[in-house]
Amino acid sequence: MGETIARYGFPDGHPFGADRHDAFVRQFEARGLGARVRVAAPVPAEPDELLLFHTPLYVDLVRERSATGQGFLDGGDTPAFRGVYEAAASVVGATLVAARALMAGDAQRAFVPIAGLHHAARDRAAGFCVFNDIGVAIEVLRREHGLMRIAYVDIDAHHGDGVFYAYEADPQLAFADIHEEGRTLYPGTGAADETGKGAAAGAKLNIPVPAGADDATFAAVWPRVLGFIEASDPQFIILQCGADSVAGDPITHLAFTPAAHGRAARDLAALADRLGHGRVLALGGGGYNRANLAMAWNDVVEGLAG
Repeated sequence: MGETIARYGFPDGHPFGADRHDAFVRQFEARGLGARVRVAAPVPAEPDELLLFHTPLYVDLVRERSATGQGFLDGGDTPAFRGVYEAAASVVGATLVAARALMAGDAQRAFVPIAGLHHAARDRAAGFCVFNDIGVAIEVLRREHGLMRIAYVDIDAHHGDGVFYAYEADPQLAFADIHEEGRTLYPGTGAADETGKGAAAGAKLNIPVPAGADDATFAAVWPRVLGFIEASDPQFIILQCGADSVAGDPITHLAFTPAAHGRAARDLAALADRLGHGRVLALGGGGYNRANLAMAWNDVVEGLAG
């Protein structure tokens, strides 16, 4: 949490507004969670860290448009604003602070609101996501800490395409994603037959569910995710827990409750404990109904805190 990542939000009534962070913090404080967890300050990611995942030309483009605040960083969903480079780099940095704390043994679980920007590709922004903190974290875990078997679980209503296609041919990145089926929702990817390419065939699990899918649907498909992830024997688990899969989101059509998010966090924490390392990094992701994200993300924090 912190003012620097709170700045990652788009102006002029954009669904991804900067007030999302404060909505989470108000509920966090109301539940008294500050007494149960340690709050760490984010540190902006360095350019060389961003370049572990993103291309130099793209990082330069973000920096240039950040200075002027003019134009878009993609085809029209992700506008530039003054300071967008610094705000986006702070989100990546917050994710790296959390990942490194887990690797140092300073914590077993961590949650970062606003982070989990799963649409950004290596060379472009997409879907409100400027820098892909998930991809940068995967590269840091591998290069700095020697971890290869990493699991990524995504319960955001939107398919995590920026992560999926970056690692589609990587057999050691286990990918499991429950999302609203692409015929009705951006980005239109993540069909059930997208299971990885080449040596990674079978290393990816996409579970599209229909509009209106509720907690009963989640309960029916979630054991598949847990079994799939456990079979990959990951050394580190990342959960993207976007709250736009909760009923009442203004731009999606699923009907989960925050309890599904809390269950995902608890179950993955228990799985990580069974695997012997305990490491789960949860990232807030999407969610455009402020009450929903406040409830779902704090259920995740409680689930991770036990």
